[in-house]
Amino acid sequence: MDSFSTLIRTASHEQHVEAETSTFMSDLLGGRLGVEAYARYTEQLWFVYEALESSAEELTSDPVAGPFIRPELFRLTALGRDLEHLRGPGWRSTLTALPATREYAARVAECARDWPAGYIAHHYTRYLGDLSGGQIIRDKAEKTWGFARKGDGVRFYVFDEIPNPAAFKRGYRGWLDAVRADEGEKQRIVAECKLAFALNTGVFRALGGEARHTAGGRATGGRATGGCRSQTPASA
Repeated sequence: MDSFSTLIRTASHEQHVEAETSTFMSDLLGGRLGVEAYARYTEQLWFVYEALESSAEELTSDPVAGPFIRPELFRLTALGRDLEHLRGPGWRSTLTALPATREYAARVAECARDWPAGYIAHHYTRYLGDLSGGQIIRDKAEKTWGFARKGDGVRFYVFDEIPNPAAFKRGYRGWLDAVRADEGEKQRIVAECKLAFALNTGVFRALGGEARHTAGGRATGGRATGGCRSQTPASA
């Protein structure tokens, strides 16, 4: 019988691929969108991670979710620095969530409040993705918009407190395999993992629609040097 970490990975593979190959993400990584689209994406991440991390302390003693609450994973501080770089010191006052983002964040908050096992599904899809594919986004962002390597603008993707991501991910899979849940509950977690990817895809779809109607989002370049307002189109 496959381990739970293998089951959750293979069962959600289709939804994972759909999310990472969305039109918005393909255009963003392909340099066909400007830094404004990257900034809007970063804004949406703030709401999702606020939902993930605002309840984390309350879950530390939970027998199911507790082992997954690792401060070295927390992203809100890094996101704040990135948003200040992208939007300026008043970034909080201009922060807006798309309807799809509100739906996503609300589901994360609901699981954190009422179903810790379901919270694990969202934790897994976000943080392991950040440690893996997120590094591709960081590299592309640095090259496309001129962010300093692992500096302001891409700090969300930099895990200073995890010196060996591969070893950390192996440990994470061990926590999944040891999760305190029966087979029925594990299947519910897998279903929630699929939903998490679908909600993420919904955000990408909304961002793509917004980018198509925003001149800044359609720019093909622009180097980030301390705020999107100074963006100038350039070849990626």
